[in-house]
Amino acid sequence: MKLFAGMRANKELKSILHELRQYLSNNYKEPAHRAKDRLIARTEELYADGALSEKDYREWKSVCEEYVRKMADYHH
Repeated sequence: MKLFAGMRANKELKSILHELRQYLSNNYKEPAHRAKDRLIARTEELYADGALSEKDYREWKSVCEEYVRKMADYHH
């Protein structure tokens, strides 16, 4: 069961990441920030619930940190 939870968790995070990338490509700043914040929060929630393995968590945490850096000056 844990394997399927991990697969669902990764799929959900990939979906949020896709949404974030779409907003960035269309220069939608506020929705992009909301998607980034949701990605960060959901990554933490899924890890706390045990749905993400330690390895997956580290990978997603790295992705989140990358977008935090990329979007530091991304505002109106």
